[in-house]
Amino acid sequence: MLGRLARWLRLLGFDTLYYRDISDAHFFRIAKQQNRFILTRDTHFLRFKNFSDFLLIKLNDTFDQLVELIKILGLKEFGVSRCVRCNGVLLELHEKKEIRSLVPGHVYLHSSKFLRCKDCNWIYWEGSHMKRFRERVCEALHCQNGGWSDSKV
Repeated sequence: MLGRLARWLRLLGFDTLYYRDISDAHFFRIAKQQNRFILTRDTHFLRFKNFSDFLLIKLNDTFDQLVELIKILGLKEFGVSRCVRCNGVLLELHEKKEIRSLVPGHVYLHSSKFLRCKDCNWIYWEGSHMKRFRERVCEALHCQNGGWSDSKV
């Protein structure tokens, strides 16, 4: 239900697990063991009296969900540090030539900073989509630079 929101939270640098198919018992076990809270649109979670660490997301639009969540949780700073695909930690590449064959030629020529996921090896760079995302977050939150703690990518 919230796969896109999970990706966007990772894009903001938040450690975010997402499972398409998981039993409630396993879901709760992971949340308790890893001291996480659950974001859901599923109202059946309201029945669980012994587990209160969840937030019911009511809005339909993913961006509106993101802004609502940022406001509710009082999140102030963001930074690209998580892989949107697997939630792995992103590491800055110090040798640009390492990724020459892994990115499009124009990206290699025009970008100077790259990050690589330590788990799945996916490569990230500052693109127009990232700039637009930051601008949109900033506009919605009425803050300077969208609260981004750095501009690594």
